[in-house]
Amino acid sequence: MVLSIGLTGGIGSGKTTVAHVFETLGIPVYYADTEAKRIMNEDVDLKDAIIKNFGNASYKNGELDRAYLSPIVFNDSYKLDLLNSLVHPATIGDADLWMKNQDSPYVIKEAALLFESGAAEHLDYVIGIYAPSHIRIKRVMERDGLSREDVLKRMKNQVEEEIKMKLCDFVITNDESELVVPQVLKIHEQLRH
Repeated sequence: MVLSIGLTGGIGSGKTTVAHVFETLGIPVYYADTEAKRIMNEDVDLKDAIIKNFGNASYKNGELDRAYLSPIVFNDSYKLDLLNSLVHPATIGDADLWMKNQDSPYVIKEAALLFESGAAEHLDYVIGIYAPSHIRIKRVMERDGLSREDVLKRMKNQVEEEIKMKLCDFVITNDESELVVPQVLKIHEQLRH
C-alpha cells in the first residue's frame, strides 16, 4: 500500500520548491492547482457547472478564462466557495486515482487548500511548509507581479498559517534561516520505512 502524503502551506510558503526536492528523491508529486486547471478544461460536467454558475464568458475558445474568473472569485468569498465546491471534488477524485496508479514507497499531493477542501481526509500524513507572512507576501509579489493588496486578498481565503501548521504531521520551516533540503531528507527517511 502506497502512503499518500499531503504537502501544504500558504501562498508563497515554498510548496513547489519543496515538492521539487521530493521529486529529485524519486517521489511522484501530484500538483493539485495545475491538475485542477487541466480538469476545469477537460471535465465536461465541471465545465458545464462553471458556465451555469459564472456565465458563458468563463470559457474562451474552449479554455477557462482565468482573467475573467479571477477578479470575480477573489473579490467575493461566496463565489470563491462556490467555485471551490465545484472544482475540489473533481480534483480530489483525480488525485485519488493518480495515487493508486503510482509505484513508490509514498506519493505527495501538493495543494494550498488541503484542509480547506477536505482533501486532507483522504491522506495518511500531511507536511506543512511554514514561512512568516512578510516573507510570503514578498515572494508572491515578486513571483506573480501582484500588488501587496492582491496578495493579502488571496491570503485571507486560506486558513491562518499557524493554525494550518498545527494540523500537520510534519512541518518544514522555509523562512530563509534554516536549510530546506536537510528537513526534507529527514522526513523522507521517516516515510520510506
